[in-house]
Amino acid sequence: MLFNFVVRSFVVPRKQTAGKYKLKTHKATSKRFRLTGSGTLVRTKGGKSHFRRRTSDRTKLLLSEMVTVEGKKTIVRVKRLAPYMEH
Repeated sequence: MLFNFVVRSFVVPRKQTAGKYKLKTHKATSKRFRLTGSGTLVRTKGGKSHFRRRTSDRTKLLLSEMVTVEGKKTIVRVKRLAPYMEH
């Protein structure tokens, strides 16, 4: 019985420990920001949920486009909050 355990431990490889912890993604950040193919960080515009009856169609159309993020500290903060954001 003991011999069977020793043989099995040599046959079945042990799972390697990573040594590094997984980082949690801030879900609100991952939903608001995207990375383009060239690596530019873009964000969605706000103000699309309610109080839109008085706004013109052109203004509502402009709310749907994405805007590039230009602040360097904002980019650093977003990359820290969403470390596994796909490029």
